[in-house]
Order: sequence, then C-alpha cells, then structure tokens
Amino acid sequence: MPIRIVTDSTCDLPSEIVAQYGICVVPLYINVGKQGYLDGIDMTREEFYTRLPNFPVHPTTAVPSSQKFRAMYDVLAEEGATQVLSIHISTALSASANIAQVAAQETASTQVTVIDSQQLSLGTGFLVETAAKMAAAGCLIGEILSALEQQIKHSHVFAALDTLEFLKRSGRMSRFMSSLGTMLQIKPILTMHQGQPGTERVRTRERATQRVIEMLREVGEIARVAILHTHAHERVAELRQRAAGLLPEGNILTADISPVIGAHIGPGAAGFAVVSAQK
Repeated sequence: MPIRIVTDSTCDLPSEIVAQYGICVVPLYINVGKQGYLDGIDMTREEFYTRLPNFPVHPTTAVPSSQKFRAMYDVLAEEGATQVLSIHISTALSASANIAQVAAQETASTQVTVIDSQQLSLGTGFLVETAAKMAAAGCLIGEILSALEQQIKHSHVFAALDTLEFLKRSGRMSRFMSSLGTMLQIKPILTMHQGQPGTERVRTRERATQRVIEMLREVGEIARVAILHTHAHERVAELRQRAAGLLPEGNILTADISPVIGAHIGPGAAGFAVVSAQK
C-alpha cells in the first residue's frame, strides 16, 4: 500500500480493524506516580477502570516524543509507503497532532501529512477507518483528504458522565464546584464537534440519559454510530435499548474509551460517536 495510516491509541478502533487495514497505532502514556504504562499495551482498559477509583495518586497522561512518531514513519517508508496520513485526537484535548507535525517535518524518508481529527475516541477512529479503506482501494491522497474534511463536519461525540469526582481529581474542575455538583446531583454531558469541546449540565442520571438520546435524534440520519463508555456495560445496554428506534440495523460497535480520556471523566460514562449522513 503506497499510502499508510497512522493514529494514536485514543482512536479506540477495535484491534481487528487495525489489523485488517495495517493501521499503525502510536500508544500514549498513562502515568500513575512513577509508574508509566503504554495505553492499550501494559494495562487493559478493564483493569484501568477497575483500579481508577483507588489509585494512590491520580493518573496523568503524556504524549510520545516526536522521535517515536518519526521512527514509525521511517519504518513505514521502509515497508514501501510513499505517503503517510497521520490522524490524531483533537488539538483541543491533546498535543499528539502537534508532536506528530514536528515529526513529519523531520521525516525525510516519506511524505507525511498530519490531520487534526477535531474529535476524540471513535470520532477519530471512524476517520481513521475511512482513510484506511480508501487507501486500500487505491484512492489518491487528495481524494482521502477531501473525504475526511467532509466527515469531520458530520462527526459528533457526546457522553454523559456519572460523576464529577474525576474531573476534580484531574484538575479540570474546582473542588468547590465538584462538591456542589455532587450535592445537586449534577450530571455533566460532554460534547465534541469540529474541534470544539462543549458541556451541558443536567440534574440526575435519568435526565442525562434522556438528553444523550435527544442529541442522537438531533443528529439526523446516521451513517455510522458507536456506543462509547468507560467500563459501564449496564449503561451501554440501557442506551442500546432506549435508542433502538434511532440506531441503524445490524451490530452496533461499542468501545471502552481510552484511559487517556477516561482518567479525566471517570468510570460510568456513556454516550455515542456518530457520523451523520452527508447530503
């Protein structure tokens, strides 16, 4: 394949899709105190979310060095890649795309184009899958970039959090606001569209579930959809049942969100990654 696809471990694509299209995934780091873990390699997601409430210190996350990215680009060049598309989590959430861009500028072995997905989780993953399928079909780089540009406009991620505790622990929310929110049963709903993270606050878990399903309805006709969660299988089953009339037929992909994101939002979150139909 003259065009190869690189992404990072926050894309949450199933391993079988990664293997089918020869997608290269650069793992980000999860640090717990002095112990570092490679996302998706050194610790399973189930283990991470099970241990998260009781870690002695709250996990932090980090991006690999530009040398790590450059080494992967060079390997792909050795394997025959004439061009590389490197697609990464939104720059609003991580420096991954920026570091990849530095590596791309330092790479002499092949041409590397870095894309800010403007998304997270399978919002990014669906873009990576589209690029990989088009590359496998022999499409030109310009055709792939044009398709991704359009898909970004139609990509949405939204999820209801079960607790404010982990936003507080990660420093994303003041201790006072977290305590007040818990007292009032506030359930935040986080959204991402075209690189713009947003939030809504509703009262009670039931209202949060209703609002997430309303958001799914507001997207309109669905081209691709997945249920995202942070080790929240009961909530996945509930969303699947209550949104049944909105979901397309067939198997609906589900994904445990990367601990790189989950460290901030905590266990029990659930929602959707959606690509609306282009008209």
